[in-house]
Amino acid sequence: MEKQKRSLRFSLNDNVMDLSDLKFLPRWVILVIDIFLINVSLLISHLFIRELNVTHYNVFPLSYVFLFIIAVNILYMYIFRTYLGVIRHSTFVDLFKIFLANLCAVLTISIINYSYYIGADNKIILMPFLGLYFAISCLLLFFFRLCVKGFFNIIKENKRSSARKKIYVLGDDDTSVAIAQVILSNHNLPFDITGFISYNDKRLSIKLLDRKIVSKSTFISNLENGIKEVSGVLVIKESLQKEELDFWVNVLLENNLKIYKAPTLQKLRSNDIINQINTIQIEDLLNRKPIKLDNDEVKKRHFQKTVLVTGGAGSIGREIVRQVALLEPFQIVILDQSETPLYDTELEMKELYPHINFKFILADISNYSRLEPLFDRYQFSMVYHAAAYKHVPLVEDNPHEAVLVNVLGTKNLAKLSSKYKVNRFVMVSTDKAVNPTNVMGASKRVAELFVQSLQNLEANSTKFITTRFGNVLGSNGSVIPHFRRQIEKGGPVTITHPEIVRYFMTIAEACELVLHAGTMGKGGEIYVFDMGEPVKILELAKRMIKLSGFEPEMDIKIIYTGLRPGEKLYEELLSDNTKTLPTSHEKIMISKDPSMQFEEIDELTDVVIDFSKKEEKQEIVRVLKSIVKEFKSNNSIYESLDK
Repeated sequence: MEKQKRSLRFSLNDNVMDLSDLKFLPRWVILVIDIFLINVSLLISHLFIRELNVTHYNVFPLSYVFLFIIAVNILYMYIFRTYLGVIRHSTFVDLFKIFLANLCAVLTISIINYSYYIGADNKIILMPFLGLYFAISCLLLFFFRLCVKGFFNIIKENKRSSARKKIYVLGDDDTSVAIAQVILSNHNLPFDITGFISYNDKRLSIKLLDRKIVSKSTFISNLENGIKEVSGVLVIKESLQKEELDFWVNVLLENNLKIYKAPTLQKLRSNDIINQINTIQIEDLLNRKPIKLDNDEVKKRHFQKTVLVTGGAGSIGREIVRQVALLEPFQIVILDQSETPLYDTELEMKELYPHINFKFILADISNYSRLEPLFDRYQFSMVYHAAAYKHVPLVEDNPHEAVLVNVLGTKNLAKLSSKYKVNRFVMVSTDKAVNPTNVMGASKRVAELFVQSLQNLEANSTKFITTRFGNVLGSNGSVIPHFRRQIEKGGPVTITHPEIVRYFMTIAEACELVLHAGTMGKGGEIYVFDMGEPVKILELAKRMIKLSGFEPEMDIKIIYTGLRPGEKLYEELLSDNTKTLPTSHEKIMISKDPSMQFEEIDELTDVVIDFSKKEEKQEIVRVLKSIVKEFKSNNSIYESLDK
């Protein structure tokens, strides 16, 4: 026999009994209640008959007749096990069992009644009374179960609602209502919708989904007056302009309300909605509208082709692989020198794209003899070169490594691409290559110059294309994940300088540009992207602290550490003496930087590579400065070389 939980919890402070802890009633208790209800049904039926001035048959005492009816009903309750179900979870099947038990009982009694009539020429029970009893008993037994089920649902819902976060939904349009409906119908979500915030400032007295609608001005006025009914607001990011989103974020953060980001309607249809409603992140506030170009042309360029992605285990490289995989290539070769990230990439790609033919190569791009057999074997159609050393302070201390990877590695790949007639070679560069103040930026600028120089060689048929980016949101080693880790540890957040600013774009945007540049390019271009307004890193840090629920300087300290070697306050995307040309898309431009002849840059890169193999730091940087005339060291030990 199933056991009842023996104790009910009582709160002495508020005298509230937690009935939701009661698991279920014992079977014998349910049976006793059911017997009581059929007794009540007999009584009600008897009173009805009496009010109609109808007299029962007097063959047997009425009490015996009633006992006989009850006994037959109990027999069929036992046969159909009507008392075994957990009442709060009653279903149509449970109700149907009760109906069958009562019906069989009435039919059995009717058969006995008519059999007695045939033998003794007299009936025991009035048939109208029996029909009335059947209807009333079914009704009472159904009603009992439905009441218990409803009662426990109310208790459960109230208990769940008290534990849920009460939120408003920003907006009262069809999208807002659709998202609210999904949240309200999913009891596993930790949210309870209190109401909707309308963009209409008129006073509204109507309701949506039985939730109130408040105007924008009323909601903000309530906040200013200290009236906070909720703990957060759910925003539909796709429905808001950037200025509107910034406005609401500022209002809500100032009033210590959580800001939740709703998923798109397409994602709402998936089963993973629980993980799709999250607090809004700094990336959401920095995002801009993604570029839209000719995806058909991009697919045509990659469809059933063999593609090489160097640095394929890094942030940019891995996203390039994801996007190329969607274009149905014949094969993607992913090359990286970092073992564990490459293995992680292999696991991810084989899970996400099981139909794609991947090849994972552990190799160093500075090793020409390791690379050439790969070009000979796979006959690549496209090469995406994302492998590079990029951390400014580390590279400043190790210029020889920067040259061996960023210069020699690029030189090896570019020469092999030309030798094996790769259709297109697309290099990922950086805004730090523009008027560089550090070794990393200078090494990337040298790589750009070498790649460009190959374009006009007589025997070359490969189109060499370069793309430049600012900082990529969420990439390995970028400032946002670094700040996030510092905030999670309770601070302090470290910033090199209060006036430092940077451009930002998403990884997806950056890689979309890489793919489209590879399609658009005719050869020899350096593509730059309109990255919008630069972001002040101090304001970025403060916003991230507030989004995490803390107050800058009070909960989380901000500390200035000073500019690092080679670091500058402002990044540039174009050199001072360059011209830009428009492309078919308003957000993408071609930078017409000065170039060098192949013989000259080939000889100079050989010199700097030789110094790098000997680890002669001063000579390495001296040659870099001779190649990149605008390279002026900043806050670095190499500043003396500029005098």
